Amino acid sequence: METMPGLRERKKEATRQAIHEAALRLAVEHGLDQVTVEAIADVAGVSRRTFSNYFAGKEDAVLYGDERRMSELMDEFAARPPEEPSWAALRAAFDAQYERLGRRPDPEWAARARLAKKHPSLAARQMAHYSTMEQRLTGLIAEREEIPAASPRPRVMAAAFLTCLRIATVIWTEDPSRPLNEIVHEVLAEYARPFR
Repeated sequence: METMPGLRERKKEATRQAIHEAALRLAVEHGLDQVTVEAIADVAGVSRRTFSNYFAGKEDAVLYGDERRMSELMDEFAARPPEEPSWAALRAAFDAQYERLGRRPDPEWAARARLAKKHPSLAARQMAHYSTMEQRLTGLIAEREEIPAASPRPRVMAAAFLTCLRIATVIWTEDPSRPLNEIVHEVLAEYARPFR
């Protein structure tokens, strides 16, 4: 039976979200290098110490939306029917998440992607986060396919899928007039074609 998060958990999530939104807004307005943790804490209405209880640094605060979105995608994939092939389940998980967003990814998604392209410290943190997500996804694929996580198949599939999402997001930020899901499917299809 699924339970609703308690009041304390909801308050913690609201604080985390407020810090993330303040960090992202300030980074977009002033550039990440010009933003301090103290400024983020002030805008979010929390102390410097509270900020540190939630995030290791401003990069983590800016990227929190990505972390949450990727975690939800992993959960969506894990909940797919076990008889569904893994690659199809990955695509379906993305489509379900896209539908949940109302077929219109939030503008923060594009803002975070643009910031990561401009700021090496943010790009490095994002890559570290993707590495963690890749490990988690590898484990989920291995579990679904009942094979060892150390074998190549789950590792390659996880890396390929996340790379396709990253490339599609970059393309989308360069031309947001096209729907993100259309670009993701195009990139996934291109990946599936053999290179000669």
